[in-house]
Amino acid sequence: MEANDKQLLRGGQFLVKETKCEDVFTPEDFSEEQKMMKDAVMEFNDREIIPHRARFEAKDYALTEDIMRKAGELGFLSVAVPEAFGGMGMGFVSTCLTCDYISSGTGSFSTAFGAHTGIGTMPITLYGTDEQKQKYVPKLASGEWFGAYCLTEPGAGSDANSGKTTAELSADGKSYKINGQKMWISNAGFCSVMIVFARIESDKNITGFIVEYDGEHPNGITLGEEEHKLGIRASSTRQVFFNDCIVPVENMLAGRGEGFKIAMNALNVGRIKLAAACLDSQRRILTTAVTYANERKQFKTPIADFGAIKTKLAEMAASTYAGESATYRAAKNIEDRIALREAAGNSHQEAELKGVEEYAIECSILKVAVSEDVQNSADEGIQIFGGMGFSEETPMESAWRDARITRIYEGTNEINRMLSVGMLVKKAMKGHVDLLGPASKVQEELMGIPSFETPDFSELFSEEKEMIKKLKKTFLMVAGGAVQKYGPQLEEHQQLLIAAADILIEIYMAESAILRTEKNVKRTSQKEQSAQIAMAKLYLYHAVDKVEEKGKESIISFAEGDEQRMMLMGLKRFTKYANYPDIVDLRIEIAEKVKEESSYCF
Repeated sequence: MEANDKQLLRGGQFLVKETKCEDVFTPEDFSEEQKMMKDAVMEFNDREIIPHRARFEAKDYALTEDIMRKAGELGFLSVAVPEAFGGMGMGFVSTCLTCDYISSGTGSFSTAFGAHTGIGTMPITLYGTDEQKQKYVPKLASGEWFGAYCLTEPGAGSDANSGKTTAELSADGKSYKINGQKMWISNAGFCSVMIVFARIESDKNITGFIVEYDGEHPNGITLGEEEHKLGIRASSTRQVFFNDCIVPVENMLAGRGEGFKIAMNALNVGRIKLAAACLDSQRRILTTAVTYANERKQFKTPIADFGAIKTKLAEMAASTYAGESATYRAAKNIEDRIALREAAGNSHQEAELKGVEEYAIECSILKVAVSEDVQNSADEGIQIFGGMGFSEETPMESAWRDARITRIYEGTNEINRMLSVGMLVKKAMKGHVDLLGPASKVQEELMGIPSFETPDFSELFSEEKEMIKKLKKTFLMVAGGAVQKYGPQLEEHQQLLIAAADILIEIYMAESAILRTEKNVKRTSQKEQSAQIAMAKLYLYHAVDKVEEKGKESIISFAEGDEQRMMLMGLKRFTKYANYPDIVDLRIEIAEKVKEESSYCF
């Protein structure tokens, strides 16, 4: 279905407008070209990365660089690069798909790949002049050169715009002299190009520069030693020091003071790609865990037959399924928005920038949800393996260590939680998402007499979709009340923002799983999608619980007296099923399916 055949919601509008299942993209909608790409990437991962896990864990940085070159030769580094600059020029869904299936062999390669194709290359394709793109992008797309991104400093982490690195214009006006220090720079050990952020004079915002690096002619650049890290052990991570590094004026990226904007937009894309990069790791963790559980016997029974293990397998499967559903839903929305903007006459650069920026809320939601789910899955994977899970002999402990960084980079999960709600409120202020109207309606509903009729829930997902509507009302009630009380000062109330963000996240993830399943039931059958139906219902059940908990925490924090009582009664109404699902049965059904196939098989 083309972008213009369906209703394409703006970013954040999922909260206030109903999405039809026909309008979401699912992994079952991959085109033939995308399926071929997926197979090629999986084959590369199985051949080049997974057999060498021990070498990655032993900090074999040269191996990471070598496999990056091979990925370049096969075109995997160029999927998102326009054809005019030596790339494949594939759409945003294909970009996420490549990231998804290439990232699960080891976090070390995944980090090198993500840093190079994302924040290492993309700022030039999206903000570079034609000359800059012609000069650098083809070499980055082919893997002849690798990119690094120098933003973080000892005193500037989440507060990225507070960096102390300086850029001083030369007397003849032909070059800038960069001085300062950057840290946690991925790919620093083998990069040829760095995107460096520095401040000119006392500018409010930082400025971006393209800086070439050649170890034989360092031009004032020195590298610290490789950092020794909890996980991603073979990804090159170093400090970078600039001491009178000379950069020609034509290497400024975008305009003076535009660096903060570049950094923020690069992070939006990085966030959804990070979610994609966690998905196949989750699939493989579950497959590894269930294979072991089928083989391991205790009390003369495979442990996969025990209810305690079935619970874990089912929960791991359901969160993986929801993560896939939501990531590809958002990726396609971005792709369609880019297509609409190009059709309206925007340049590729402008269309891509605005397309991703439109869904910045969803990108933050996905980054948080999927990074936490992959960590939980790895944790349960260790538990299923028992004592063996704690051993370096099995792949679970490295999966757990590698997963840990995902909650920190591309903006910590705390920052992303606050951003998601903050951006939504800003969109409402601009009139891009009407939160006020729906929030007032919820307010009226709270004052009115509730209906005691039991609706007809005979259709598949009719009650689940009703629950999603009620969860949206909960968010509107909480966010509306908080905005009324605190106005622009809301961003100072971080605990409240984080609780509201958790409600927002659960709505998007649960709704995505339900819409994907409903779409697939319509083209197959309920019988064929039985385990998927169970996963969507199980995920929603937990979402409702979480919304109730976080809703209560929020309401108590800002409302009092009659208002508090009324909102808490509303919360109770909005989180109550007419017919509670039997989650024990749901888990058994999912676990049996996974056990039978001995893999994540959806």
